[in-house]
Amino acid sequence: MAIYDFTVKTVNGGDFCLSEYRGKVLLVVNTATACGFTPQYEGLQNLYEKYKEQGFEILDFPCNQFGHQAPGTDEEIGSFCTLKYHTTFPRFSKIEVNGENEHPLYTWLKSEKGGIVGSKIKWNFTKFLIDRNGEVIERFAPTTTPSALEKEITKNIDKEK
Repeated sequence: MAIYDFTVKTVNGGDFCLSEYRGKVLLVVNTATACGFTPQYEGLQNLYEKYKEQGFEILDFPCNQFGHQAPGTDEEIGSFCTLKYHTTFPRFSKIEVNGENEHPLYTWLKSEKGGIVGSKIKWNFTKFLIDRNGEVIERFAPTTTPSALEKEITKNIDKEK
């Protein structure tokens, strides 16, 4: 199984097959707009601008499960991110990453790379790095800043498919 086997909802409610990202290095992030880590959007955008032409994508999945820190609609979240942080990377519809209603994508991500204290997502801005073959290579804690990921991202961008 690879990330390409999953379909997610767009902010407009349509289905989007992640196979569209085949051959790219991906960073999958569960985000929130009212979290202490929300300023990481700026660093994420910097990475995206720097590496998108080399086959790098960031997939933003807003999640309201942690302290209700992503309370808005998909449209409100998009407006906030665009206006405050000028984000241009793909954002998908709000999802759940833990529990009974968790999205199958996150069930798979967590099964591929558990956290230090189990597989459950502990907070907003947990990050998963996916290689060009669609496999999870690393999981990063919310406290790991986007700039701290740059070396791992470039190493994978430079790898052949």
